[in-house]
Amino acid sequence: QVQLVESGGGSVQAGGSLRLSCLAPRYPFSTYCMGWFRQAPGKEREWVATVSVGTTITLRESVKGRFTISRDIAKNTVDLQMNMLNLEDTAMYYCAAGPTCSVLRGRLSAIRHWGQGTQVTVSS
Repeated sequence: QVQLVESGGGSVQAGGSLRLSCLAPRYPFSTYCMGWFRQAPGKEREWVATVSVGTTITLRESVKGRFTISRDIAKNTVDLQMNMLNLEDTAMYYCAAGPTCSVLRGRLSAIRHWGQGTQVTVSS
């Protein structure tokens, strides 16, 4: 099982920024789609952003223009830069890996590789 380790969560005021980072082992990281998910209290886990092996990026509609995802193959990391945070972004954020980005975005139950999560809290 791929070991994913997130870092970078915290508390920020609305309008602020945070950067999350996920560290994964080189193999099979370099061949997997990587993504960020979030889960707010009482809500289902949802995908936020994915980045393919070929660095194709897909962002959830609600974060477009505010968040971006990037991966660094040499460092084995995938980062989520979050700008203009609002109260609705408050959630536990998880890094995930899967064989394809369509699996990550469409089949939550099929995802086998998760990080432990990092909390993001946005206050007014």
